[in-house]
Amino acid sequence: MFDPLNCRVLTCQQMAEADRYTIRSGLFTGSELMERAGAAIMDVVLRDFGDAPRVHVLCGPGNNGGDGYVVARLLVERGVDVRLHALAPPKPETDAAQAAQRWRGDVLPLDAFAPDENDCVIDAIFGAGARGMLPEVVQDALVTASRHQARMVAVDLPSGIDGDTGAARFAVQCAATVTFFAKKPGHLLHPGRETCGTLHVADIGVRQEPDAADYHDVFENGPDVWAPWFSPDDAEIDTHKYQRGHVAVFSGSRHSAGASRLSALAAQRAGVGAVTLLGSANAIDIHASHVTSIMTRVVTDESAKAVLRGLPHCRAVVLGPGYRETDKLRTHARSVLEPAEGTHRKALVLDADGITAFKDHQNDLFDIGRLSTRPRLILTPHAGEFARLFPDLADDRAIGKLEQARRAAERANAVVVFKGPDTVIAAPRREDLEEPVAAINVHASPALATAGSGDVLAGLIAGFVARGICAFDAACAAVWMHGEAGMRAGTSPTAEDIIAHIGDALQHVASLFETQRGHI
Repeated sequence: MFDPLNCRVLTCQQMAEADRYTIRSGLFTGSELMERAGAAIMDVVLRDFGDAPRVHVLCGPGNNGGDGYVVARLLVERGVDVRLHALAPPKPETDAAQAAQRWRGDVLPLDAFAPDENDCVIDAIFGAGARGMLPEVVQDALVTASRHQARMVAVDLPSGIDGDTGAARFAVQCAATVTFFAKKPGHLLHPGRETCGTLHVADIGVRQEPDAADYHDVFENGPDVWAPWFSPDDAEIDTHKYQRGHVAVFSGSRHSAGASRLSALAAQRAGVGAVTLLGSANAIDIHASHVTSIMTRVVTDESAKAVLRGLPHCRAVVLGPGYRETDKLRTHARSVLEPAEGTHRKALVLDADGITAFKDHQNDLFDIGRLSTRPRLILTPHAGEFARLFPDLADDRAIGKLEQARRAAERANAVVVFKGPDTVIAAPRREDLEEPVAAINVHASPALATAGSGDVLAGLIAGFVARGICAFDAACAAVWMHGEAGMRAGTSPTAEDIIAHIGDALQHVASLFETQRGHI
């Protein structure tokens, strides 16, 4: 069955709490967990780097180093040539100290570390426990391993990577990382994600306290997050088109109409029954020569509000792609979200120029977001646009991208899709929960960095919202399927190529549902 717990992401503090609960509840002692961690690391080393002439284990003074002492001992028992180097001895009477006592080989100083090419090096120095800049002797050791082309395996996290933000105080590229129980944000956010290499999550018996396990606020984006609210059967309902959802897309002028057309086409591919492009007479003439199954409506400054209210079953609106008239745009944004008696409450996907229009009018935007208790405003900024709306958050490097997105979502009462190679989707609350929630998406391709790709994503989000999916889940599903379509489109795709593969991405998700049903 789809289960969000399959893709939970724990902060360093939450992971420490899980360790303490596991020990306190009597499931395992700290020493037993360390032994199990060492065994999991050994399995990865023997399986993936068993051809290494020698294994060097670099140990720190904490529990990460304790794992290193265990894996060194277990590898020697398997007949592996092991050299162990320590930064400092573990504190007395700790689990790490007990692990060090069971190591019968030499303990060499870290500054004597000298690997050969193709050796395997296990980085068990700090993991997630690093604070501040790494000591110079540690930096030298890591650089030495990299320079000699040794294959690095990190325990929990590469030393120097912040587990909560992915920021690199100092780090070198690892071939693999072995962590335990659940991923941390630093495993998914840049640059930590690239530095980790192949990530292995080992179940060593850690468990969370039941109250803590009932609710998780950060996930790795994937079908387990949004599948319970996203049924492909929606498209099979025998009903009329408007009941399958209706999306409106505001068009820019005739010379910048292409962006809004990409959004409209993507919304259509999302499975809605109807899409309407709204714009000036000149822009609509351009659209009419390019689209056939998408409806068009001419709107003026005065008629936009009335036209929106008159669109049957319209639940989502895209505003911003190619829309350069900032004053008019801000007026339209409020028109979309203002409660209108007797009409469907609409969600607003504000993208591109729609975000830039509020650069010096942030409070106006936040007031718009607060027009609804449940977030119906969806913001889709890339890093530059995020900085225009939330300059103080963008400048606060200490909190990292995940926390930046979460604070922005709370401030704007909006779902924030903070785009990039590690897109973060954050909401102040979810349809079924009163607590904030966030997801980190890594299901994507560098090929998505192409003109019009963001316009496609905006339309896809609106399409899923119009189908009746709550804003957060719609955004998560759209980001994931946008990535899936991009990967299926191959190398150097255009935005049109991405749109052409949205149907394949939807079919892939439908097949996942069928597989799940087959297992029930």
